[in-house]
Amino acid sequence: MNIKEGIPANIKVQTKVMQNNETEDFVFDLPGQVVKMGDTLYIRYKEIQPDGQEIPVTVKVTPDSQVQLIRSGDARMRMRFAYREKMETSYKTPYGMFMITTYAQNLHVSLKDRPFSGIITIDYSLYMKEEKVGDYHMVLEFTT
Repeated sequence: MNIKEGIPANIKVQTKVMQNNETEDFVFDLPGQVVKMGDTLYIRYKEIQPDGQEIPVTVKVTPDSQVQLIRSGDARMRMRFAYREKMETSYKTPYGMFMITTYAQNLHVSLKDRPFSGIITIDYSLYMKEEKVGDYHMVLEFTT
């Protein structure tokens, strides 16, 4: 199998959302694909919404350990994460464009060769303008 052309992967995404003194947990176990272009790793999968809609998601991991979470669909979002850096990005919805900022208190990428697998952990706060929207804990695990 050639990782440059993409190889099938089992993907597990766990997200804990803490907003307005409430906590919600989301867990997805999904088939996906891992592609490596140069030194950049792309993890692709389709997130299934409660209404059955499938949202294409790409997680991009760069050699400097920055991570981008790209979601397509009605709402297009490209969240960027860098360890202890504020990263501004746009969030396009059917209602217009919003600017959001992420701040990752913790960002860890761990990759293994045999079998090719990895764990990406991100603890981050999300801001809209200067107002904090919530805190998030995301763990993405993949195995090829």
